[in-house]
Amino acid sequence: MANEVKEKDKDLMSTEFEVNGQSVKLTSNTVKTFLANGNGKITDQEALMFISLCKYQHLNPFLNEAYLVKFGNSPAQQIVSKDAFMKRAESNSEYDGLKAGCIVQRNDDIKYTKGAFTLDTDKILGGWAEVYRKDRKEPIHIEISSREFSKGQATWKQMPANMIRKTAIVNALREAFPTDLGAMYTEDDANTQQNTSRADEAPHNEPKKNLDDLVGNVSNKPEQADKPVKDVTPDPVKESNSMSDEEAKRAYDEIKNGGIDDDAETGKESEAESDGQTDLFK
Repeated sequence: MANEVKEKDKDLMSTEFEVNGQSVKLTSNTVKTFLANGNGKITDQEALMFISLCKYQHLNPFLNEAYLVKFGNSPAQQIVSKDAFMKRAESNSEYDGLKAGCIVQRNDDIKYTKGAFTLDTDKILGGWAEVYRKDRKEPIHIEISSREFSKGQATWKQMPANMIRKTAIVNALREAFPTDLGAMYTEDDANTQQNTSRADEAPHNEPKKNLDDLVGNVSNKPEQADKPVKDVTPDPVKESNSMSDEEAKRAYDEIKNGGIDDDAETGKESEAESDGQTDLFK
């Protein structure tokens, strides 16, 4: 099966490695039972990928530096915490600090705040971060928009300034240290990457339009008359098993002369019906 691990990879399903001098042992069963979140069933392949991430990126999932999330039949997401990003950056000899804050609209001005402090009247537009490296003259500067990351999650509603600042730091660190952090994503990054709308893929079933929908707001839209519309439903045809000789001759003559003239036969009744229908669109 596609989701099952090949025989040559089974030795990785039980792996032991060191993180900051501490021994970490991971098995497929441990990942599925204790380290996975959500209501989805983790496959062997997904467990193997998570074990590999922790091993080669030196992450300790027991300290919440990394965790696996899966809902339903959606693919599992490998999430790395912000603390893990900071630890990895600080372990790099070229790391030389960072600055970060929020981008807000204050009255008619755009302000770059330091930290996560904002006024109650500020409108948070985004976040910014700068990461300094000893081997570069200019810092890595990142600015991100709140609308790209805030999707109405509870933490974003409660702490919007803190969350956008944290996300800006993570993005700046990843760009400053692509070798160390290039394949690592936080929960907010993962949600943004997989937040695709299925509405564009689904067919649009438009409701059937009636007369009002078709006419819309046209100024000369016809108005219906107040008087009731006359019922023009024809009377049911009376069944007849035979006709008299006189009726047969009369029908033959009418057909021979071009058919029955309904208007001539109905006379005033037809005219009245026509007037009644026309009143609908006067």
